[in-house]
Amino acid sequence: MEFIKHLPATALSLVRHYGRKLWVRVAAMGLFAFFALGLSQLVEPLVPEDMATTLPGSAADRLLNVIANAMLAVTTFSLTVMVSVYQSSSTQWTPRVHQLIMQDSVTQNTLAAFIGAYVYALVAIVLREVGIYVDDRALVLFWLTVLVLAFVVWSLIRWTLHLQTLGSLIDTTRQVEEITRQQFQERLDTPCLGACPWTSDLPQSAWPVPAGDSGYLQYLYPDALQQVACEHDVTLYFPCSIGSFVFVNEPMVYVVGAPEDRDALVEEVERLAVIGDVRTYDQDPRFGLLVMSEIGSKALSPGVNDPGTAIDVLNRSARILSLYKDETTSDRPPDHDRLHVRPLASQDLIIDAFAGIARDGAGEVEVQQRLQRVMAGLMQHPDRGLSAAATELGAEFLDRAKEAITWAPDRDRLVSKAAKRLHD
Repeated sequence: MEFIKHLPATALSLVRHYGRKLWVRVAAMGLFAFFALGLSQLVEPLVPEDMATTLPGSAADRLLNVIANAMLAVTTFSLTVMVSVYQSSSTQWTPRVHQLIMQDSVTQNTLAAFIGAYVYALVAIVLREVGIYVDDRALVLFWLTVLVLAFVVWSLIRWTLHLQTLGSLIDTTRQVEEITRQQFQERLDTPCLGACPWTSDLPQSAWPVPAGDSGYLQYLYPDALQQVACEHDVTLYFPCSIGSFVFVNEPMVYVVGAPEDRDALVEEVERLAVIGDVRTYDQDPRFGLLVMSEIGSKALSPGVNDPGTAIDVLNRSARILSLYKDETTSDRPPDHDRLHVRPLASQDLIIDAFAGIARDGAGEVEVQQRLQRVMAGLMQHPDRGLSAAATELGAEFLDRAKEAITWAPDRDRLVSKAAKRLHD
């Protein structure tokens, strides 16, 4: 029964996953409107008679009509703005940033607040019409409606301020950096998702669990997978990293052990290793680095010609990689001793973050100077693996730039500065 302790963390992962969906927040706010109206019915009899009759029902009716009429228009306008921002961001920066902007908490909370207020007003109007709220005892309903109006005004102010930066380049790159930094830090705090680092060869007795569909490995539920492994008395090895593309019938998991019910084990593993058609930011810091690189590459296209954005992306990616620690050297014991996961490779991280900009900006002297400055900084990183990868790839990036930059003085200046930083 030791696996029971993993169930709360699995439930928390589900809550976090669905909590970022717009329909969940809208539904929650609508249910809260029903709850508030029901609670007002319980509070109303407790109000003294002389106080309850101080306000007529018509006072609440006017406020309810204002909310019902205004919220429909405001919600429609907000949805139009949201869709426009999504489309423009996908076109200007990269389509991969679309799903991140869709999860913007301020936008989702604002829309949920508007729709929740609209539901509250409609339900309250219906209850007034059927006689649930009588004219001579409308004090609680009136003040509850005032609180809803105050909440709507606060949401409008917050939404207006948020629209000043929503979808802009700085806000978009900041959001990508924040989510990538968060996922990167979570991964380092729980190395290999809490599993054992898999750096050796696959045991000869292992047998594969094939993927049931082609797609990206989006998410693993390590707590539940540990539970499944304990139940079937097996050990699971994951050859594919989060974000890897898996083809149908390709080995997705290797199993060491002989479970009594092999079909049940395969079904549970397939359910807990989520495969989808797109990569997501959850558990996948490499995807965030790749999106940052795509933004920088898009800025270097002839139609945009914005090397400053590429330089900003290089700096942000460098800040993220500065957090790197070798997962195989962590002092923290694995939380899931029956799971084995490949650790993050430092060379892959640098390629995800900088290879695209190094290629598309090979002829841009300013970009290459900043790239060499970043690589020189990563060469000084305390982790030997990252330092060695930065040294090797930095030399490759420099060789590419020397071939692409045709103006000799620019090329010589780049080489001399790169050499000076390397020796410093």
